[in-house]
Amino acid sequence: MNPDEFLDTVRDDNETALSRLGSSKSLYAETEGEMEPETVFRAAAEAEHAASETFQQWADDEEAAESVRETFADFADEERDHYEQVLGKLDDESPADHEPSEVPAIHEYLRDLEGDPARVGGFLGRTLASEKSKEQMVGFFVGQADPQTAQLFRDLGEDLDGQIERGTALLDEVCESDEDWNTALESASGAIQAAYDEYTETLEGMGVNPKPVC
Repeated sequence: MNPDEFLDTVRDDNETALSRLGSSKSLYAETEGEMEPETVFRAAAEAEHAASETFQQWADDEEAAESVRETFADFADEERDHYEQVLGKLDDESPADHEPSEVPAIHEYLRDLEGDPARVGGFLGRTLASEKSKEQMVGFFVGQADPQTAQLFRDLGEDLDGQIERGTALLDEVCESDEDWNTALESASGAIQAAYDEYTETLEGMGVNPKPVC
């Protein structure tokens, strides 16, 4: 398998989940039905903060390959910058006084992964899911007639494109056997499924049918 085949397989295997995570109901779930700019900013900030913490943990793992540690250190810095940019949209909060809420299910899943192929694969699954979320946030702020904020989320989405490019190159480096590629595939799908399960459970808890795409 090569990186392009890997991404195609992950997208094909998780087509339904990714489609629904890219629907307007996904943002509705992320904000628990409070579709206001402030709640969207808070949801985005929570996701960016969780990502920076996850990637920093992996960067600090001395058992990981040096290239893996360096790449995840860069990703942690990038996500921390995203977090600060989004948090800057909230007048009353800064990184110093922001208190994150519960860790998103996808990051609980990722933090349990061990080994470079599993983590890099899980990272790529997370990033494919995160791209869907960014697309919805862009659309939300376009609808709010706030082009500046919509552009912010476009820029964050473009950074994810760069992360996928670096992540697939790293995956090609750390996967030395078919078993490694299969581990990475399982981890990527597991990350997407964790996000999808949380989306489904949140909507069902609100009395909303999560299945129809809108």
